[in-house]
Amino acid sequence: MNPDLDLALDRVIRAPRKAVWRAWTDPAVFARWWVPAPAVCRVDRLEARPGGGFVTRISDDGVAFGPHMDVTFLVVEDHERLVFTNAVDSSWRPADPGPIVMTAEIAMRDHAEGTDYRILVRHGDPAARALHEKLGFADGWGTVAGQLAAVVEAGGTGAGGTGVGGTA
Repeated sequence: MNPDLDLALDRVIRAPRKAVWRAWTDPAVFARWWVPAPAVCRVDRLEARPGGGFVTRISDDGVAFGPHMDVTFLVVEDHERLVFTNAVDSSWRPADPGPIVMTAEIAMRDHAEGTDYRILVRHGDPAARALHEKLGFADGWGTVAGQLAAVVEAGGTGAGGTGVGGTA
């Protein structure tokens, strides 16, 4: 990690890594936690493979949805790591997303209490990093990490034989 260019968030999620992985790769589960509540997420595309598209929409009222993310997966290592960027959209076209161009890496490792979950967001220059921090990186990514933890810790992914709980 380069502290001048990167932002990170670490947490232990008290659920098996398989459940955390499923929450990232199953569109129905992913939609339940990806945007800070009370906003609602709709997953248009979630192709967890290198070069796969990842497109989400967001709504404040659950009726009218607007663009949220249109990115491409760069690296997908089953049950361990996902890397995506918004510098290239889901159609492999160069993108200039506002307000920040970034590459995000999600890493999952076994932990005695569940899953060691790490988010690392890379930026092209210190100004972009500073802007992302100012816009609320810690609150936004921290909130959705907490929502992810709540879903998987409650057994809401269907992984591990616990069944699917709750709805979006």
